[in-house]
Amino acid sequence: MLVNIAAAKKKYVTRVREELKKQLSQLVQHMKPIMTWRTKPTNHPYPQYLIVNSTNLFQTHSSCNLLSLVLFGLETAVSQRQQQSQVPCLYIFGDSLVDNGNNNRLLSLARANYRPYGIDFPQGATGRFTNGRTYVDALAQILGFRTYIPPYSRIRGQALLRGANFASGAAGIRDETGDNLGAHTSMNQQVNSYTSAVQQMLQYFRGDTNELQRYLSRCIFYSGMGSNDYLNNYFMPDFYSTSMDYNDKTYAESLIKNYTQQLTRLYQFGARKVIVTAVGQIGCIPYELARYNNRNNSTGRCNDKINNAIALFNSQLKKLVDRFNNGQLQGAKFVYLDTYKSTSDLAANGAAYGFEVVDKGCCGVGRNNGQITCLPLQQPCSDRTKYLFWDAFHPTETANILLAKSNFNSRAYAYPINIQELANL
Repeated sequence: MLVNIAAAKKKYVTRVREELKKQLSQLVQHMKPIMTWRTKPTNHPYPQYLIVNSTNLFQTHSSCNLLSLVLFGLETAVSQRQQQSQVPCLYIFGDSLVDNGNNNRLLSLARANYRPYGIDFPQGATGRFTNGRTYVDALAQILGFRTYIPPYSRIRGQALLRGANFASGAAGIRDETGDNLGAHTSMNQQVNSYTSAVQQMLQYFRGDTNELQRYLSRCIFYSGMGSNDYLNNYFMPDFYSTSMDYNDKTYAESLIKNYTQQLTRLYQFGARKVIVTAVGQIGCIPYELARYNNRNNSTGRCNDKINNAIALFNSQLKKLVDRFNNGQLQGAKFVYLDTYKSTSDLAANGAAYGFEVVDKGCCGVGRNNGQITCLPLQQPCSDRTKYLFWDAFHPTETANILLAKSNFNSRAYAYPINIQELANL
C-alpha cells in the first residue's frame, strides 16, 4: 500500500513538474525581451530575472518551490519591465545646451552653477544653462529613466553603465572653439573621456568585449555639436582666424570632416544607436538679435549671414547620416534631428504653445536681454513658461520639453526615423 502511494505521489510530482515546465517555457517566450538579460554577469548592475536555468532548476527543486519561483519570477519580471527605461543607458555629448555640470569646477566663463540658473530645477543651480530641465533631461524622462543622466565629472565605475553626460559649455567640434570663454571639454576630449569610461565598464563584463559591445549597442548616444564652432569661433574674427582661412562652404566641410572622425570613434567604442542634432537658428537668438540689430539700427531681424552659413553645415550633416546608415558604419543607425527647423517653427508659432516672448531672454542684460547673460542672483522674469529663451543663448525648460516631445515619436523633425523608433530597434 505504501509502495502504491509512493508511486502515485512520484507520478503526480512528475506530472506537475512537466506541466510547470511547459508553463515556464511559455513564460520564457512571453518574457523573452527581459529574459535575454539572464546571461549578463552576476555583478551586472541591472539583474533582471531570478530563474537562471530552467533545466537545472527543475532537477533541483520540488514542485512547490518551482511554482513559487515561477510566480515570483513573473512578478519580478513584470515589475522590472514597468520600471525599466526603453534603453539601458544614454550617453550625451555636446555643449551648454545639454551640459549639466561638467564645467562647474573649471576656470571658465561658461558656467551656470549659480542662481538664477536652475531656479525651477529641484536641485537648484546644478550647472544647467537654463531655468530647469535641459533637452536631454526631458528626453531621459520620456525614455523612462527614473533619474537624470549625471555629468561625467561626478561619476565613475558601475554608475557609468546607466549612462553619462560628457557635454561641456563652450565646447565645439574644433579643439580651439570656445577658448575665448576659458576652460571647457572639446568634442575630441569628450570622446576620449568616453573611451576611458568604456575601459572602466569592461570590468563589469569580466573583460568580455563582445558582451560589453552587445550591451552598448542597445544604448542611445546623443551628440549635439557645432553651435559654438560658429558662435565662438567662425563669427568671432577678433579672436579666431577661421573666417579668413575658410569660406562658409569650406568651413562647413572642415567641421564635417572632423565630426565624421569623432562619431566614427564613438562607433568603434560601441555606439550603434546615435542621435545627431543640427545647429539651431543661431542668427535669431537674443544674443545675435542684440548685436545685429544694434549694429544695423533695426529691430527684430535675424542675422541671415549666420543662418545661411549654418544651413550649409546642417545640409552636410544630414548627408553624413545617410552615408553612415548606408553602410559606412555597418550595423549603426543614425538619426538626424532638424533642430534648425524645430526651433524656427517653435518661434514662428510661439503663441500656440503659450509663448508671449520669443525674441529676448527671460534673464539677462541689455538689448533683448541678450548683450550679457544672466548675472549672479539677478531677478529673472516671473513667468518662465511665457518665454522661448531663458537667457541670451539657451531655451527655457518649457521650450526644451516641447522640443524633446516633438522629436520623440514624430518624424516631422527626425530623419530617417524618430527617437522612439530608434530606441525600439
